[in-house]
Parts: sequence; structure tokens; C-alpha cells
Amino acid sequence: MSTVAELLAKKSQTLLSIAPTATVMEAANLMNKHRIGALLVVDPECDQLAGIFTERDILQRIIGEKKDPEKVAVGQVMTTEVACCRPDTTVEQARLTFRDKRVRHLPVVDEEGKAVGVVSIGDANAWAMDNQQAEIHYLQEYLYGTRTRGSGGYA
Repeated sequence: MSTVAELLAKKSQTLLSIAPTATVMEAANLMNKHRIGALLVVDPECDQLAGIFTERDILQRIIGEKKDPEKVAVGQVMTTEVACCRPDTTVEQARLTFRDKRVRHLPVVDEEGKAVGVVSIGDANAWAMDNQQAEIHYLQEYLYGTRTRGSGGYA
């Protein structure tokens, strides 16, 4: 079974995070610059995951409450109850977490709670699509005999 670590290996190795003291405007600019929908919020004093800041946080807690993004700190409006997983979590388990917790981003943390990456529901869906394509190809080869006996094919 594929793991979250395998998904992370296919992604960019840059882990973007922001401090809880940064402004929402700074966070939004960073998200726009990198075309991402969430930032991990990491406490710089202990290098631990403090929360996650997402587009949904901006819509609900800034726009919806008519707050000034240049005056509000990320730590005031971030999501603090964060669903996380470990690198050895299977992709299927991660997909269930996306569904059950109704989240789109899942931080990946090591044994000490340090963030080592983040996977999105898009990453998990792309993985599922790739696996389905490979299975379809395999079944087509089997059904239509495109592989021959002498080349390691089917009986």
C-alpha cells in the first residue's frame, strides 16, 4: 500500500509555514505567491505545529467578520484543532481522514510532532487516479492479450 511519505516524495520539497504572529495579509500574500490553499502555522520558539491557516479561515474569520487582514495575526484566526497524519499513514487512510474530518489539507508530522510536509485532497485524488489508470492498463493488457507468453505475459 502506498503511504503519505510516497506522496510527499513526488511533491516539491519546500514546506511553507508561517508564524502565528504574522498578519493575515502576509499569509494571504504568501499563499497567493505560491498558489496554495493553506499554510502550516509553526511556533518558532519550539518548532512545533501550532495550527493551520486556510482559505476557509480567511473567508469565515476575516471577510465574514469584516476584520482588517493587515491588523489581525494569523494566530488569532487559524484553525487550532488540526487533523494530522504520519509519513507511514496509508494514502487510503489519509483519504478517509479528508472525508471524515471534512478537511482539504492534512499536515504530516513526525514522532516529535514536527511538521515534515502537507498533503492535500488533490494530491490524494491524483494518486487514486494514477492507480486507477494503471489498473485499467493492466486489465486491458490481460483482456486483449497485448502481452505475449514469451515476454513475461499471461498464460
